[in-house]
Amino acid sequence: MTIRKNQTASQISRRDALKLSLAAGVGLTMFGMSARVVMAEEGQVLKAINPAFDQDWSPLRGGGRTFRWNSFWWASPMYFDTEGKLQPYVFTSWESSDNKVWTFKIDPKAVFSDGSKITSADVKGSWEVASMPNTKSQRADQVLSKVQGYKEIGAGSGTELTGVATPDEGTVTVTLTQADPIFFMRLANHIIPVTKASQSRGSDGEEIADWYKPDNNAVYSGPFKLTSIDIDAGSLTFEPNENFFGPKPKLARIEISSIEDNVTATSLINSGEYNVHTELVTSTIIQDLGPEFSAGPIIPTSQHFWFNISRAPMNDAKVRQALIMAVDRDGLFKASYPDGPHKKADQILNSVPGADGSGFEPYPFDPEGAKKLLAQSSYGGPERLPKIMFVGISAPAIQAAAQFIAEQWRQNLGITAVDMKPQQDAYAGPDQNSVQIFRDDVGTRVPDAVSYLAGSIASTSSNAQNKLGGYKNDKVDSLLAEAATKAADDPQRVKLAQEAQKAFRDDWVFIPWYSQAMSRWATKEVKGMEKNLDWQVVAPWDISIDQA
Repeated sequence: MTIRKNQTASQISRRDALKLSLAAGVGLTMFGMSARVVMAEEGQVLKAINPAFDQDWSPLRGGGRTFRWNSFWWASPMYFDTEGKLQPYVFTSWESSDNKVWTFKIDPKAVFSDGSKITSADVKGSWEVASMPNTKSQRADQVLSKVQGYKEIGAGSGTELTGVATPDEGTVTVTLTQADPIFFMRLANHIIPVTKASQSRGSDGEEIADWYKPDNNAVYSGPFKLTSIDIDAGSLTFEPNENFFGPKPKLARIEISSIEDNVTATSLINSGEYNVHTELVTSTIIQDLGPEFSAGPIIPTSQHFWFNISRAPMNDAKVRQALIMAVDRDGLFKASYPDGPHKKADQILNSVPGADGSGFEPYPFDPEGAKKLLAQSSYGGPERLPKIMFVGISAPAIQAAAQFIAEQWRQNLGITAVDMKPQQDAYAGPDQNSVQIFRDDVGTRVPDAVSYLAGSIASTSSNAQNKLGGYKNDKVDSLLAEAATKAADDPQRVKLAQEAQKAFRDDWVFIPWYSQAMSRWATKEVKGMEKNLDWQVVAPWDISIDQA
């Protein structure tokens, strides 16, 4: 196919993108290697690909693909840099004498894109509208769950965070339901960006529809402002916020286009027509686009294969142990990400204090030992095992990993009845209630071992309740509960978390896979695209494109 005259790649329609996908198998060269990032008359233009035609770009959703662009047009209270160090942003200081009542000060220079001041009322209103159930924020609880009034809003009996006070326009005081030594860290992200409350929240407390669009005269707090959006075409344009209170942005414009097919997207980036992607997950990403494209710091997030211990045969500890010991995990990692950018994982913790030297002994690769354990199990061998089913097997790299595990079980244990399904929330087949293995990630948005494990292995976590089939280990729960009471800089906080992880190890309920890199998803010519542990681009105002 050919691109129509006067049609640029940024104007590719959904139909054209699909056609390009079909053409990709025989080589996609219509743009040619001579195509390069365009220069606007007034400066550099960042051209980005979003992998779906997202219909909702509200910055208050707290997750999803669009969330990953929040930091370009919205300011956050604070943020973590690429080294995990806390940096001021809208808030310039934070303090508490008892870890229960916290006081934050707003930068007196902080203003919205229309020049109006960012006030404590805007912060409070932003938090409240994000807490409303109808807003459907995916992670508001991660930030505000311990703030007085949050639970009442979630239950529908309130509309106000009663624990948030605004004694003056530059001060926010937060009272929690219980002491939290790391509450200040929970605010350092763009999960709930600072919006102009009078625009984002209606008189009934609910989010106003499409309030963030330029047609509604929206104002923005980040370094760029949204200047156009076409939902049907999947295109957005951002330009510098001339009143941004931080450093002056280097880019003249950001253009986002929606292209669903990964092969097409790879070809367009390789040709130079685009230079950034929201998230491009393929097992050949290094070979296709070079190591710089997906490079990035290892963040406290990891991917693993979780066993549902409430379902046969995973309710037999010897079966679980055999299945884990039969897999060469070095080979597992090489089968999926032979050239990075991620790193092989031996445990859950990574990139947080206490991850190094945790005392967690990696699971051994011992095919003979595994075979003996399977023979000693209640099933007596592979013949009587029910079919083993995976879900969450979607992207190519994930498929490669799951197929490697299945092949290891076939070779080392004689297990042949294995099935794999895509995303668990999209799978509704007749065997859904028989799924025993869930591929999924766990992680933390703060550099803290207790937070990491509380969301992964504590019995109250979603992972334990859903992926692990109601997993509960009283020792694990007790150690994490005690650790959570310790100050962020108390060595006992880390030590207790390490002990909890060691206790978890002995239950043999997961196959460790990899620790995740927060990839740039940008060509090497793009400078300053580094992200932190929460997909937040650390310094979007500093992004530039090297023309050399």
